Amino acid sequence: MKISELMTKNPCTVTPDSTVSEAARLMKEEDVGIVPVVERVGGAETRGRLVGVVTDRDIAIRHVAEGRTTDVAVRDVMSGGVKTARPDDSVDSVMALMGREQIRRIPIVDERGSLVGVVSQADLARKANDPAKVEKTVEQISQPGGNHQN
Repeated sequence: MKISELMTKNPCTVTPDSTVSEAARLMKEEDVGIVPVVERVGGAETRGRLVGVVTDRDIAIRHVAEGRTTDVAVRDVMSGGVKTARPDDSVDSVMALMGREQIRRIPIVDERGSLVGVVSQADLARKANDPAKVEKTVEQISQPGGNHQN
């Protein structure tokens, strides 16, 4: 099975110039803990090239805990260097990547780096065909000391 069969397609996004408040409102409206950050190429109607993600944890740690009282651009709090997968990648390979890197959510990008979807551990739990592999992946992701930004 390909990861494109499990991913959430056309996720909500922000740009690096969006404000942290905008990103937080979007998270609340969409009931998500991650918003991909994209640079628009060719106008607002096109998909954007993924440049990072902003998570609820990013906002809490890099904005609120730092004592910032004014709104800042998402670029100031987002996580860069995000691990990604391709739509044609197998579910097994994406689960292995998520477990190895200890990440809960992974953006799916096309060959140009444009965002096409997001897969979360919850998507795997609800839709994947192998409950034992999903359980192992969730255990790996949840080990102490991992990269829990994504």
